[in-house]
Amino acid sequence: MDGNQNAIKPKQLLSVTDGVLLTAGMIIGALIFKAPSTVAGATGGAGQFLFAWLLGGLVSLCGALVYAELAARHPDTGGEYVFLMRGWGRGVAFLFAWSRLTVIQTGAIAAVAFVFGDYASEIIRFSTHSSAIWAAIAILALTALNFAGTLHSKLLQKVMEVALIAGLVVFSVAALVKGGAPAETAAAAAAAGGGFGAFGFAMIFVLLAYGGWNEAAYLAGEVKDGRRNMTRILVIGVLGVTALYLLVNLAYLAVLGHGGIKASKAVAADVMRAIAGDRSAVLLALLVCVSVLTTINAAIFTGARTSYAFGRDFSFLRGLGQWRDSGSTPANALLLQGAITLLLVGASALTPDGFNAMVAYTSPVFWTFFLLTGLTLFIFRFRQEKTEGFKTPLYPVVPAAFVLACAYMLYSSIDYVRNPDYGPKFGVAVLAGLIVMLAGIPLYFLSGKK
Repeated sequence: MDGNQNAIKPKQLLSVTDGVLLTAGMIIGALIFKAPSTVAGATGGAGQFLFAWLLGGLVSLCGALVYAELAARHPDTGGEYVFLMRGWGRGVAFLFAWSRLTVIQTGAIAAVAFVFGDYASEIIRFSTHSSAIWAAIAILALTALNFAGTLHSKLLQKVMEVALIAGLVVFSVAALVKGGAPAETAAAAAAAGGGFGAFGFAMIFVLLAYGGWNEAAYLAGEVKDGRRNMTRILVIGVLGVTALYLLVNLAYLAVLGHGGIKASKAVAADVMRAIAGDRSAVLLALLVCVSVLTTINAAIFTGARTSYAFGRDFSFLRGLGQWRDSGSTPANALLLQGAITLLLVGASALTPDGFNAMVAYTSPVFWTFFLLTGLTLFIFRFRQEKTEGFKTPLYPVVPAAFVLACAYMLYSSIDYVRNPDYGPKFGVAVLAGLIVMLAGIPLYFLSGKK
């Protein structure tokens, strides 16, 4: 029976539209409603503020072009796991898959689920640990949906993503029409941030808001004509989100101005109140909930694909490498991923802020492997491996820019522990993520043969 299970392969059920919407769903999340205030506080005016968001899109596009070539070379379900396996070998690939299962993807799902919990609690609040309860509900429901089948989950993704994009566009246009931002004085502009260090701090949050485009690489084995269409999915997805982010931030500036965004604790809520009054807070909460649910659904969908590839290659995890033909899903991988994510939600519920705890837990590990994946392209080119698919333009400038950005983000995520506001609260989470990652090293040597 196991032989028949392992013979079942992923089906190419996803179109370019499906892939673009899944990619957009991974990028557009809670941080477009949270990050602008911090970015405004570290930039020296509206021009620099918008430039930060444009630069974030350009860095992400560089990464997308790198990933497009990697996916064209190896269009297989498993994404970065496959790239690292071919470029760095079994040991690094094992460590990545282990880290993604226990830290990167499960931690990211838990973090975003806490944001959903915060906004869902504005609509219906439970007596205690309301955010954690809502987070657990979202994870259970969307894991069950993905377990039911690929076609079910991609249909929901389309519906939620279209609703989200339409909502953000309507919100932005209404804000631009309303306007009313106070004029910025020369003294205020001079007092604002804008030094190199401050701008670098702003880019941390901008790039976090753009995070998730890389998840499209995990769809390569299920996309129709993957070698050609993965390039379209990555580039269209990143460019579309960049345009939407610029539109939303222009809307924030139109109503609040740069100084108002900087002073706001909930920038989207303040803009919504200016447009439609205090009662509009519930409407905004619904919009944010839809946004976050699209992110969680896409993360669950793609996360299980790595664990599936992981199980195919290492015998002691072969249960994860079984594809369920009914619904065309990696069922066992989905169940284990859901269980670990719920465990992290429970642990984070005991901290002062579940979202920040999970960001601290995942960031150093995430940027470590992002950096290694970017370097993989140089390895493939050095080996002069032939490919008939897409090639990254302006090589080596584009991949070098991406690698340098990854290195800076890795430094910043580890330097998190020295932050006077967050380090004392979440330094343990940073350390915990690194310890769990490194625990994969002895596990690899105990894993046995393929």
